[in-house]
Amino acid sequence: MATDEKLAKLRRVPLFARLGKRELERLGMLTDEVDLPAGRVLMRQGDPGEELFVLMRGAARVERDGRLVAERLADEFVGEIALVDGGPRTATVTLTEDSELLVVGRRQFQQLLDEFPDVRLQVLEALAQRVRLAESDGVH
Repeated sequence: MATDEKLAKLRRVPLFARLGKRELERLGMLTDEVDLPAGRVLMRQGDPGEELFVLMRGAARVERDGRLVAERLADEFVGEIALVDGGPRTATVTLTEDSELLVVGRRQFQQLLDEFPDVRLQVLEALAQRVRLAESDGVH
């Protein structure tokens, strides 16, 4: 993927949409691109979390305790909770389609947050939004 194409894809991701050009370019340098087949397990609940995945193309199923809790599509991300708090994975995520992903490792993710405090705020806002959605789903 060409650098300009990669940056354009990153900008589509709501988590990164408000980043400035400099921050986005830095994020692009810190990410790896991978293509993975449907059926591939990205993470298992309870395992240590060492990376954040951004789905550029494809889809994934998110399960907690064997129950479907969410589906993630292109321009969405998974794996952020374990990166933020250093704890184990809170869910198992399996690709349901052949997928193109960008991967940010824990060290690179922390480096990005340290370099760009605005990114830290955006990650916290995204986490808060997911918590609100999870709580509202549990109320019904």
